Amino acid sequence: MTAKYEVHGSVAVITLDNPPVNGLGHATRLGITDGLQKANADAAVKSIVLAGAGKAFSGGADIKEFGTPKALAEPNLLSVILAVENSSKPVVAAVHTVCMGGGLELALGCHYRIAAPGTSVALPEVKLGLIPGAGGTQRLPRALGVEPALNMIVSGEPVKSELLAQIPGQNLFDRMAASAESLAEEALAFAQAVADTRPLPLVRNLPCKHRNGDAYFQFARNMVKGMAKNFPAPLKCVDAVEAATKKKFDEGMAFEREIFINLMWTPESRALRHIFAAERAASKIPDVPEDTVKREIKSVAVIGAGTMGGGIAMNFLNAGIPVKMLEMKQEALDKGLGIIRKNYESQVKRGKLKQDKYDQRMALLSTTLNYDDLKDADLVIEAVFEEMGVKEKVFKELDRVMKPGAILASNTSTLDVNKIAAFTKRPQDVVGMHFFSPANVMKLLEVIRGEKTAKDVLATVMAVSKKIRKTAVVSGVCDGFIGNRMIEQYGRQGGFLLDEGCTPAQVDKAMEKFGMAMGPFRMGDLAGNDIGWAIRKRRYTEKPDMKYSKTADLLCEKGRFGQKTGAGWYDYVPGKRDAIPNAEVVKMIEDHRAAQGITPRKISDEEIVQRLVYALVNEAAHILEEGIASRASDIDMVYLMGYGFPIYRGGPMLYADQVGLFNVVQSMKRFAQNPLDDAKFWQPAPLLAKLAAEGKTFN
Repeated sequence: MTAKYEVHGSVAVITLDNPPVNGLGHATRLGITDGLQKANADAAVKSIVLAGAGKAFSGGADIKEFGTPKALAEPNLLSVILAVENSSKPVVAAVHTVCMGGGLELALGCHYRIAAPGTSVALPEVKLGLIPGAGGTQRLPRALGVEPALNMIVSGEPVKSELLAQIPGQNLFDRMAASAESLAEEALAFAQAVADTRPLPLVRNLPCKHRNGDAYFQFARNMVKGMAKNFPAPLKCVDAVEAATKKKFDEGMAFEREIFINLMWTPESRALRHIFAAERAASKIPDVPEDTVKREIKSVAVIGAGTMGGGIAMNFLNAGIPVKMLEMKQEALDKGLGIIRKNYESQVKRGKLKQDKYDQRMALLSTTLNYDDLKDADLVIEAVFEEMGVKEKVFKELDRVMKPGAILASNTSTLDVNKIAAFTKRPQDVVGMHFFSPANVMKLLEVIRGEKTAKDVLATVMAVSKKIRKTAVVSGVCDGFIGNRMIEQYGRQGGFLLDEGCTPAQVDKAMEKFGMAMGPFRMGDLAGNDIGWAIRKRRYTEKPDMKYSKTADLLCEKGRFGQKTGAGWYDYVPGKRDAIPNAEVVKMIEDHRAAQGITPRKISDEEIVQRLVYALVNEAAHILEEGIASRASDIDMVYLMGYGFPIYRGGPMLYADQVGLFNVVQSMKRFAQNPLDDAKFWQPAPLLAKLAAEGKTFN
């Protein structure tokens, strides 16, 4: 049972018991309505308390039932709330710790509410591209006041119960308990005190007006429009709350329901719900049980004090984990320390970090020039130059000094983790931890699983990633892993588009209009064009039959490596990141085209987007087939969290699903006919071809 029924004297207590957050799944909803029937049929029961077991009153919908028939099965949440309102005996909601989404809507349907201090209260549906769907937009403005309610509904952010209780004229909480520990006792006493009160108060009967209604809602729309950008739900929240002030309650409920159902079908809501589920799925590794015993990580060592090493160190310092940073020369250490200090000082100046926190973090950081000083660290991460010979020296040293059971991690972005592990006598302890630059900001962490990486090492690294607030995705070993292997194909298409008639600015603008944080050429300038050049030189030897545009090589031969040299595909002014088109670069592309005998053609934004995005999708399908990634949604998380793919499109794989895989394959066949493109690459990956033929999707 996920809802328990007990009687304490004259009070019946219905306790939601569906860990971890008492999600309102079908069995729980049934338990509530059954409990209400029992209580109302028992003459000895005079009042009812609705409580939550464990660490929540209720976090709302049960995510295990998302998208299943059970989510809509009767009694649905609307029916449960109606049953609570229609109870002939008073129902008191005793809320604590977490009261969110459907949990808050359920509490608003009760006749009375008592809250423990420190309760996080929210209607977060907007974060899934929805509005509250069980009366939240109609009851919360009545209980709390229009403006604070609209702020909560539009932002979806939690607010503490004691702050809400201080709002003048609020009817959300009838009482505040002295503490979470005394809540149960105080709720029973409150229920006894209101047992004979009639008529029973209902939030739906409270007035809901705003003295400057039209002007206020127009102002709210203007504010929300600027913030909501590509998402329809925030503006619909304004419409629904306005309806609460202008329509009768039942009409407002019908209006809310209509909006909720329409939003459910939008691609934006589908994307956000997909991301919500994908983020949780990414933390689960199919063959690593959730109860795997993890290694203790009390201290960390970082090899390399450059931009990447410093950023990696900051993640652990922010989480309160001591870090020892190693460099070969004092000068390099001092420079690295200076950058970390500067980053933190900038946060202090902007009011993002308090001085005492800054002092605490810096106190956790120590430095050394000697490998032997790292011997007691539980986890060591190397962030040195991306060259196998350099990695070999580092890992042989780590193998010599590190204590048994220490995890040895490489921040490599492309190199073979199995080869790196083979430099040690403990390959089971070696794993890839590929951070993205800037490492203290970017949310993605690719966790590279070597052939011999132990399961407890993987489980530990996944747990550590949560502690340092990263979204970790597991990848198998291959050149470039998930993200960089795909981005290589994306970049190749960008090169072919230049050969055929585009300018870098045209390609970038098309991709940025599609929603990418930056187009491929601006991204190349940011990362450093010399990095791509080094990879291509390797490819020319390893894969002589692979086709490339030579334009990027010509650019690098001119020393235009990007932002770090002030010149790449674009020009850059010191201290600014604005990409300024350069006429010489455009002429270089035109001259190269002429030398190849290519007549430029007009290329539409639609073609640019399709070629670049479908290149990602086709390579990703190969990655899935090979077992490098466990699931399509993992690939989406890599691109959303590490490569600036637009959130409202849900990642390249979900985007392909929404376009329709049949349509994707048809476009690819068309691209294969282009003599200047790579016909071999545009052969659909077998998995993609199979899913398209069967009318199926990746997700």
